[in-house]
Amino acid sequence: MTGHLLEFRNVVKRFGGVTALDDFSMTLDQSEILGLIGPNGSGKTTSFNVLTGIYGPTEGQVFFEGQEITGADPRAVYEAGIVRTFQRSRLCLSLSIYDNIMIGDTSRLVRGLWSNLISRRRLEEQLDMTRRQARDLVATFSGHLADRMDQPVGALPMIERRRIEICRALISGPRLLLLDEPSAGMTHDETHQLMDDILDVRARGEGLSIIIVEHEMGVIERITDRCIVLSYGRKIAEGTYAEVAADSEVQNAYLGAD
Repeated sequence: MTGHLLEFRNVVKRFGGVTALDDFSMTLDQSEILGLIGPNGSGKTTSFNVLTGIYGPTEGQVFFEGQEITGADPRAVYEAGIVRTFQRSRLCLSLSIYDNIMIGDTSRLVRGLWSNLISRRRLEEQLDMTRRQARDLVATFSGHLADRMDQPVGALPMIERRRIEICRALISGPRLLLLDEPSAGMTHDETHQLMDDILDVRARGEGLSIIIVEHEMGVIERITDRCIVLSYGRKIAEGTYAEVAADSEVQNAYLGAD
C-alpha cells in the first residue's frame, strides 16, 4: 500500500537493447501539479505510456490510490480515474465540439443497442444531461465556445482545440490528468492563456492532480509545484523549478557541456 495518489517504484522499460526508463521512481500527491522535463528521448512520454497501459513495464510496479495497476490495460486505467492528452491532436476535426468531448466519456457511451431502443426516454434524458455537463465544462474555459457546441472543431484555432482536448479528458471526472506537451503548436500568448485555464481547472477540480510534460520552461516554472528531470530514462533531479534549474547535472543534460 502507498499513501500517495500515484507511485512508480523502480520502473524499467526496455525496447530491445534500448532502456527508455531506468529504475524510475516517483510519487504524486492529491491536487499536486508535477512537471516532467528533460531533453528529447529522455523517457517523459514513455512514463505516460507505461502509466496508461500502452506499454507494460519491463520491471517495477505502479500504484494508483493504493492499488497496484502495473500492466493494467488502457480501459482499466481510464476506469481507475487516469486520463491524458497527446502532443499531437487526436480530435476528429469533422465532428462537433460536443461529439469530440463525449468520445472521452466512454463509461457512459457504452450502452447496448437493445437497451437504447427499449428505453428511448431514458436515453434522451441521458443525452440531455451529458450535453449540459459538456457545455458547463467548456464554459469553464471559454464562454463563447460553450455557445458553439455544434460547430466542427476543424474550424477552431489551435488554442481552442487544446481546450477541447482537455475538456474531453476531464468529462469523465478523473482524479489524475496527464498533459503531454499542451503548448505544442501555440503562440506564447496562447500558451499563457492555456496555462491560466489549467490552473483554474485545478483550483475548481476537487482533488484533481496533474502531471505535465512540457519543453517550454516558462510553463513549468509557472504552474508546477514540483519537477522531475529525466535524462536517458534516469531521474537526475527532483524539486521545485528553481532547485532543478540550478542543478549542474540538469544544466549539463540540456546544454551538453560543463
